[in-house]
Amino acid sequence: QVQLVESGGGLVQAGGSLRLSCAASGRTFSSYAMGWFRQAPGKEREFVAAISWSGGRTYYAESVEGRFTISRDNAKNTVYLQMNSLKPEDTAVFYCAARSGLSSRSYYTSSAYDYWGQGTQVTVSA
Repeated sequence: QVQLVESGGGLVQAGGSLRLSCAASGRTFSSYAMGWFRQAPGKEREFVAAISWSGGRTYYAESVEGRFTISRDNAKNTVYLQMNSLKPEDTAVFYCAARSGLSSRSYYTSSAYDYWGQGTQVTVSA
C-alpha cells in the first residue's frame, strides 16, 4: 500500500514556474514507477509525465515536453514535477500516481496506476 500526498500547487502568472512535490509513504517507494496527471474543469484526466522506478527513463505529454521536468529522490520517497513557462491552459488539478515498476502497462494511461494522491490545484493567470 502506498499513500501519496501532493504539494506545491498555487496561483502563478503565465510564464512563471512552480515545482510540485509528491511524498510517498512506505518503504518500497523505489520499486514504483510514478506519474503525474492533470484534470481541468470539464475535461478528462490526462497524462502529464512519468518516471521509471530507477529514474532512468522519463516520459512526457507532447503539450509539456521541454517545459516540465519530472524527477525523483528515492531516498526522500518523493517525486517532483518542475513546471516552467506555464500557460493558462496548464490550469488544472494535478495528481500524483504510482504503479509497480515491474508492470508492463503503459505509463501514459491512468488505468495503469494503482495509487493516487488527492491532487493539488495549479492556476495560471494570463
